[in-house]
Amino acid sequence: MAWAAENGASTEGFEIANFPEEGFGLKATRDIKAEELFLWIPRNMLMTVESAKNSVLGLLYSQDRILQAMGNIALAFHLLCERADPNSFWLPYIKTLPSEYDTPLYFEEEEVHYLQSAQAINDVYSQYKNTARQYAYFYKVIQTHPNASKLPLKDAFTFDDYRWAVSSVMTRQNQIPTEDGNRVTLALIPLWDMCNHTNGLITTGYNLEDDRCECVALQDYKADEQIYIFYGTRSNAEFVIHNGFFFDNNSHDRVKIKLGVSKSERLYAMKAEVLARAGIPSSSIFALHCSEPPISAQLLAFLRVFCMSEDELKEYLVGEHAIDKIFTLGNAEFPVSWDNEIKLWTFLETRAALLLKTYKTTSEADRSLLEKPDLSFHFKIAIKLRLAEKEILEKAVASGQAKREYFQKKLEEGAPLPKYEESNISMLENSVSDSKLPIILGKLEEADETGEQELKMTEALSEVNAGGDVLVNGDSKQLSGTNTENEETLHREENAMKTDDAKENVEEITECNKVAEGQS
Repeated sequence: MAWAAENGASTEGFEIANFPEEGFGLKATRDIKAEELFLWIPRNMLMTVESAKNSVLGLLYSQDRILQAMGNIALAFHLLCERADPNSFWLPYIKTLPSEYDTPLYFEEEEVHYLQSAQAINDVYSQYKNTARQYAYFYKVIQTHPNASKLPLKDAFTFDDYRWAVSSVMTRQNQIPTEDGNRVTLALIPLWDMCNHTNGLITTGYNLEDDRCECVALQDYKADEQIYIFYGTRSNAEFVIHNGFFFDNNSHDRVKIKLGVSKSERLYAMKAEVLARAGIPSSSIFALHCSEPPISAQLLAFLRVFCMSEDELKEYLVGEHAIDKIFTLGNAEFPVSWDNEIKLWTFLETRAALLLKTYKTTSEADRSLLEKPDLSFHFKIAIKLRLAEKEILEKAVASGQAKREYFQKKLEEGAPLPKYEESNISMLENSVSDSKLPIILGKLEEADETGEQELKMTEALSEVNAGGDVLVNGDSKQLSGTNTENEETLHREENAMKTDDAKENVEEITECNKVAEGQS
């Protein structure tokens, strides 16, 4: 706190405290009103990609395309170099960081076993594998690259060191604007990153005029109460994998589900074209949500096209008002047909039920396990995560059944289909707070929230590849990304570096395509 005060940060009205449930966080020392500006941190205190360039890491950064392409890795090495320097400006901050974390990178084998059948297990494995591959790559760089000779890591760079740095960045990094305001960069924000998470809204921003990060209170706080911030609309899988905790009553929780139209299907070209006009890929990772309905407008639109008959597809391709009708695909008020609704909800019910069967334990068994008093923290969050997944899938099954029966009744009654109105034609009805989105403009919110950075990373790595330099696997906002394309890129790098890792097979599109084909 003294270091923060000396360098222009606010330090009045709160203090660092250790809480029984969450560990260290910020505690109010006076009453703080909702929306009151209580915390600010100037740029000079932040550890950023820019400060990494201007540090002892600068020479290697200027020559290594991987550090240039992956700001999170640059931050991790910046952190390691500053930790090794007894005179580092940031040493008071670095000393406040945990010596180890609760991300799956720190799980024992038996603890990972508790996630074996969870939907998140592939991301857990990818996180560890990618981190290990990155370490192998940079270990050789540090030992052999001429511009790495002055780094304080040459004689002491272990996997535990890298795992710690990766986790420190992964659990804390945020985007801020550069000094000119024209770009964004990654940063570690001292003091502010002590705040723990709760439900709410984003209350932190960057004041370019004063060149500082600012945070207003999420709600009223009394003296001695913990001060929380909202980390964003993350699923519990993201919290566990990238932050090392499970958040109970997460209103944004969801389970990833991979769906695609089979290229061997007779109607593939027509379905792909309708989806393309709606701005939706023919194969993607969507999500089932904990809320009702469990699917977003984008997933509803995908499933409607997925289950369309040939005649229905023609209506949306060459029929009267075909272009206008594309915009109603994600609007729950305007079904394609009663039969189409029955098919898509039957499909969703079946798919969720099949996913539930992949778990080795029941929800009841998991709840019983959680009652055991001697469970370690890692065991507890692993069990909570797989239980939360199952509860979302169970809700999806129940919702699918209820919707199927509802539309079946509509069909049997011969009820007329609702007609769309011109005033609402370009809007999509969604179940989340931004409830109406034009489908062409709306992003696939089911994809990882870091998708935009994944795209930038892929582009950056493509440039590296074109330049003939060795590559390392790309990633999203976290250091341990799970993008298959980036894993293959890492394999090419490792071949260039003459390592012995083998390329993994690309995950196949789900079998549910066959179910839908049988319904068409």
